[in-house]
Amino acid sequence: MISREDLHASVSDPVLDTMNFLNEITLRYPKAISFAPGRPYDGFFDTEQIFTQIRGYLDHLAQSGYSPGQIRDAMFQYGPTAGRIRDLIADSLLADENIDVPPESIVVTAGCQEAMFLALRALISGPDDVLLVSSPCYVGITGAARLLDIKVLAVEEGEDGFQCTGLDAAIDAELARGHRPRAFYVVPDHSNPAGTTMSVEARRQLLDLAARRGILILEDSPYRMVSPGTHLPTLKCLDRHRSVVYLGSFSKTAFPGARVGFAVANQPVTDSAGRTSLLADEFAKIKSMVTVNTSSLSQAVIAGMLLTCEGRVSELNTETAAYYGQAMRATLRQLDLSFPAERRAILRVRWNEPDGGFFLTMRVPFRADNAALARSAEDFGVIWTPMSYFYPGNGGGEQSIRLSVSYLTQEDITEGIMRLAAFIEAEVSSHPAG
Repeated sequence: MISREDLHASVSDPVLDTMNFLNEITLRYPKAISFAPGRPYDGFFDTEQIFTQIRGYLDHLAQSGYSPGQIRDAMFQYGPTAGRIRDLIADSLLADENIDVPPESIVVTAGCQEAMFLALRALISGPDDVLLVSSPCYVGITGAARLLDIKVLAVEEGEDGFQCTGLDAAIDAELARGHRPRAFYVVPDHSNPAGTTMSVEARRQLLDLAARRGILILEDSPYRMVSPGTHLPTLKCLDRHRSVVYLGSFSKTAFPGARVGFAVANQPVTDSAGRTSLLADEFAKIKSMVTVNTSSLSQAVIAGMLLTCEGRVSELNTETAAYYGQAMRATLRQLDLSFPAERRAILRVRWNEPDGGFFLTMRVPFRADNAALARSAEDFGVIWTPMSYFYPGNGGGEQSIRLSVSYLTQEDITEGIMRLAAFIEAEVSSHPAG
C-alpha cells in the first residue's frame, strides 16, 4: 500500500482532476449533449489523408536528395531532439503569421502541452520565481506549473479581455514580496476558456510592458487558424524585443491525434564565458530528458499537410473555420431564442459573444459546480464545464459556465441549448432566494 501523503502533492490538487471528471460525466451519460470538450469536429477527418500526407513527405525527402536509407532512418529512428520538420514550420509561420524566425529557434514538441512544460522548466529557476497568468486560465498551464512546484499568480482579466493595468500592479506586488515575476502566460485570440480576444492596442501595450519590466510572454494561440474572418497580428509578429515565446500546436488545425506542437524561442542565452545560444537549445536539452523526441511518424503527417498547403494552414482550414463560425453563431442565436431579453433580465443570465474560437462563457444565477453539472447531465441531458475550473489561486467563476461549440452539429446545438435553458429555469425555481 502506498500512502497518498507520500506522493507529490500535485496528485491531490483539484486542477488535475478536472479533465477526469468531465470525461467521467460524459461516459456516464452518453446520451447527453456535451458542450464540454474543446476538441475539433471530426467530420472533416478522412483516414486516407494520413497515408496521403505521409507519402507526400516521403516524396519531399526523396526530391530533396535523401537516399532510401536516409528516408528509412527519418521515419524509423528517433531523430533529432528538436525535431525534423523545423524548416517547414518556420516557412509556415512566415507564410501565415509573418513571423520570421530561423528553424534553429524552433523545438517540435509532443503537443503544445510539452512546449508549456519546457518553457516553465527552463524559465522558472528558483523558489522565488513566479509565473503570472491571465485569469481565467487554461488548466494545462496551471497544471504543469503545479507539477513543477511553480508559484502561479492570477491576473484577472475583465469581461472585455485582458488589460495591462492589472499585470503592472501584479508585478509590483510580487517584487515587493521579494519574488521575481518571470513570465506571463496569455491566450490573446479567442481564449480558452473565456473566448475573449485582445485588441491590437492591448497587444502593443503588453509588449511594451514586457520589455520595460523584463518579463517574457508565453503566447498560446491555438484557435486563430480555425476562426473565420481577419486575424489580428500575433504578439510574436509584433514583438521587436524578443519578449515573446510562441507556443504553437497543430492539434486544432490539422490532426489532434498526431500530438505535434512547437515552441518558438529565439531569445539569446549567454553563459559566464560569454558563449551565446538560443533559448530553444535549452528547451531541447530538457526535452531530451522528458520525451527524447517527438514521434517521427507524427511529424511526417504534419509535414505532409504543410507541404500540401505550401505552409498556409489558414487556407487549409478555410472550410473548418467557416464551420466553427457557423457553430458559434448558431449557439448565440439559440441562446437569444431560449432566453428572450425580458426573461434573461429576470433570470440574471448573460453571455459574451465571441466572433471565433471554440468557447463562450455564460453567467448563471446559481452555483455552477460539479453537483450542478451532475444534475444537468442526469436530469436534462446536457453537459457543460464549470468556469471555476479555470480560476487559479483565490478562486472565481463560481456562477459561470463554459460552453464549447466546436464538436457539435447545429442540430445538437439547438437541442442542447434548449436543454440547458430548461436546466437553468429548474435551478432558479428550486433556489428562488439564490
